[in-house]
Amino acid sequence: MATGRSTPASPPPGGAQRRVRGRGIPDATVARLPLYLRALTALSERSVPTVSSEELAAAAGVNSAKLRKDFSYLGSYGTRGVGYDVEYLVYQISRELGLTQDWPVVIVGIGNLGHALANYGGFASRGFRVAALLDADPALAGQTAAGLPVRHMDELEDIIQSEHVSIGVITTPPGAAQQVCDRLVAAGVTSILNFAPTVLSVPDGVDVRKVDLSIELQILAFHEQRKSGEDHLVDEPPAVVSRPGSGAKAVAAAAARSVSRARRGRAPASSEADRGEDGELPAVMPA
Repeated sequence: MATGRSTPASPPPGGAQRRVRGRGIPDATVARLPLYLRALTALSERSVPTVSSEELAAAAGVNSAKLRKDFSYLGSYGTRGVGYDVEYLVYQISRELGLTQDWPVVIVGIGNLGHALANYGGFASRGFRVAALLDADPALAGQTAAGLPVRHMDELEDIIQSEHVSIGVITTPPGAAQQVCDRLVAAGVTSILNFAPTVLSVPDGVDVRKVDLSIELQILAFHEQRKSGEDHLVDEPPAVVSRPGSGAKAVAAAAARSVSRARRGRAPASSEADRGEDGELPAVMPA
């Protein structure tokens, strides 16, 4: 299976950059490298020769200190007063991410999402080639998406071997995802991008990245609710007066409940649940 890196072209001359080999790169840094590459590619397309750490950090959505630390793992330190060479950084990051070679990918599950991914034009420009589209539905066999024929799952193992595929994309319903994953791994796939709303179990040595759009929307809904609720907050937190002997944990819990009620416009109510560990009712006075 062809998983090694091809020999990249020589880096552009000039600059004070240097390559440090044999150093591990933290996962958090790896996750930010595509952000830097996207920002740098945009600069390159505008023929911008150099960029400062502050400008690039702002474009990538990180702080400049973190960016400089990330680039130190690549052995790139820029030039004082000049900044970073844009083309060289594009080369460095592309090489580090393995984008200097062709990566064949199979997409399994050609429903609406599978069709959309097959038609996504960004794969080819970023070093990925969709080698095959696969689905278990015999009715889809022979249909085309993005110019590629949809092939039956019975061909999965042969395709992975003949195309030297090491990356699989799963866009099946959740009930079928684990079975598809197992077949991909057994056939030699070692990296999986999972769009199915389920957690996959894989052996050591197999990397899985999960993309769950519903989770991202739920997180956004949380922030929207919080922003909406801020309009109704009281100006100050309630004053909490603890009577002698009342438990500190009970007082804190009662205060939290009172804040919650105040935000909903309700007065605090006395109940057994509000009493302290020794039966005392903490004095909670809303502002």
